[in-house]
Amino acid sequence: MSDPIEFYFDFTSPYGYLMSEKIDELAAKFGRKVKWRPILLGVVFKATGAQPLAQVPLKGEYSKRDFARSARFLGVPYAMPAIFPIATQNTARAYYWLHDRDCARAWVFAHAAYRGYFVEGRDINDIAVILDLAQKVGAGDTAELQAALGSPELKDRLRTEVDAALAKGVCGSPYVIIDNEPFLGADRLPQIEKWLESGGF
Repeated sequence: MSDPIEFYFDFTSPYGYLMSEKIDELAAKFGRKVKWRPILLGVVFKATGAQPLAQVPLKGEYSKRDFARSARFLGVPYAMPAIFPIATQNTARAYYWLHDRDCARAWVFAHAAYRGYFVEGRDINDIAVILDLAQKVGAGDTAELQAALGSPELKDRLRTEVDAALAKGVCGSPYVIIDNEPFLGADRLPQIEKWLESGGF
C-alpha cells in the first residue's frame, strides 16, 4: 500500500506534539507520506463525553508527569506550558489557510506552532503569535491571513474538517489511520512501525 497516512491532532495535545515529531520520519522509512489534519479536541470531547486529561482528578497529575517522561523517552524537547490546555481554533484555521496555498509551508508552520507552545510556551492561538509564526516560515505578507482568520469561509473549512474526522471515528489526539487501521496515542508508535513493516498483524 502507498496511500498517505492520516494524522489527526490538536495543537494543544502534548501527545499529538510528540507524534508530530516522529510520524513523518517513521512513515518515510516505509515510503509513505503523511497527511496532517488538525482538529479541535473540544468538539471531540463533546462527542465522546470525555474531558481534558490534565483536568481529570488524580489522573491529571499523573498525565502531566507522563507528558514530560514520554518526551524524554522519545528524545523530544518539551516544557509544560504555563497555561494548559488552550483553545486552538485560530491555529488550526491558519494551518488550513496555508495548506490550501502551500502544503509544505503549512507543515513547517505546524511544527513551528507545536514547538512554539510545547518548547517556548507561547500562546499559539493568539493571532499576533500566529502571524509571527507564519511570517517566520515564509508566508510573506500575512495581512491576508489575518483577514481570513475570522472569515466565515475559514471557520466553515475547519468545521468541515472536524466533522469529517468524527465521521471517520477520530476520538482523540493523536489519531493515526493507516490503510483504514486506526491508532490512538503517541504510545502506539511501536505498533505503527510494526504495522508498516509487516503490512498488518
